Amino acid sequence: MDVGTAYGRPQGSTLPELSKVGPGTPYGEVLRRYWQPVALTSDATTTPKRLKILGEDLILFRTKSGRAGLLAPDCAHRGASLYYGGVEDDGIRCCYHGWLFDPEGRCLEQPCEPDNGRHRDRVRQPWYPVREYHGLLFAYLGPPDRKPAFPVYDVLDDDSFGTIIADDNSFGGGGPAELDFNWLYHWENVLDPFHVPILHARFSGTQFVPAMAILPECKFEYTQVGVRVRSFRQLTEREQLDRVTEVVFPNIRLVASPKLTAAGPARFVGWVVPFDDTNCKVFTLARVDHPDALTEERSRVGGKLWHELGEAEHRRYPGDYEAQKSQGDVASRSREFLTTTDQGVTMLRRMMAKQAKLVAEGGDPAGVVLHPDSGDTVSFRIEAGNYISVRDEPANAPAR
Repeated sequence: MDVGTAYGRPQGSTLPELSKVGPGTPYGEVLRRYWQPVALTSDATTTPKRLKILGEDLILFRTKSGRAGLLAPDCAHRGASLYYGGVEDDGIRCCYHGWLFDPEGRCLEQPCEPDNGRHRDRVRQPWYPVREYHGLLFAYLGPPDRKPAFPVYDVLDDDSFGTIIADDNSFGGGGPAELDFNWLYHWENVLDPFHVPILHARFSGTQFVPAMAILPECKFEYTQVGVRVRSFRQLTEREQLDRVTEVVFPNIRLVASPKLTAAGPARFVGWVVPFDDTNCKVFTLARVDHPDALTEERSRVGGKLWHELGEAEHRRYPGDYEAQKSQGDVASRSREFLTTTDQGVTMLRRMMAKQAKLVAEGGDPAGVVLHPDSGDTVSFRIEAGNYISVRDEPANAPAR
């Protein structure tokens, strides 16, 4: 009798407690407890722009006086969309009856009402706080009484080196600018160092540099704010690469150059931001020494970037996007057969579940600082990076 056929295969579970991001979902509430990048600062203009973040539809705009605003789309009066609104010096005006709202949702005018709206101060258009940082616009979508200090990063704020690039093209995603699958695929992939020598080298040819084709020895560890993996590769008899990669809660990726273009701390900070349960984008801030640095870091097949490949080439030389998208929009995780090399993924899921439980019980998740000692920002030090050590003697030298 045949054994192991697909007949009667169970449907499986998608880990909804971790993968879903809408309001009221376990991990969606975790994500809402942090500042999230939602657009480039240049996207906030006097032309209203539709956004979807964490399953919520929103309207982004910038007043003519320069203030960015992020409001719910349906006007508090009769529900007409502010996407069709007109942006003025102090706010955005609904096209239907002319109610004017400032970036914090205050109703400034009701032109059809006596005295321009005698009770307009009772009306508030739902809104979210925003903040601009190095070319990205961040929003806080969580409970107002738990709004955390705004996080800044030592490498990004180091003005002694290069310049900052703000990118919204899903750098590190290995595919299109918007990734059309569940966000957790990409974030988990950061803690899967063993796919690098297989997918990006042995299977699809060297997509980065030959050193990354070496199967690493790995050490995984929890940090106060996430999970870290150190991947050791013996480059020569005396040189060893210590590649440190981190995820920081709730959705940050700290990945140094896979092309080993520079030693030392990683200079890329990425946020895997879900639009909804089946679409996401990686926003990145990078401190680089020239404007084309991010493009040069992207993987190539035969000199071609992802969008330059034809369908046959994508099938023959798959990368991260193909491997992740092929799992489906939201994967059935209960069908997985996890092994020792999946330790990073397992640790991440456990820590995610722990944060969801903390938030559900009224606590604060990892890395959230509500009341910093000074100002309204809190600084984080980046330890991820490529570090090369040199031995005085070859690694295989006999003991004395």
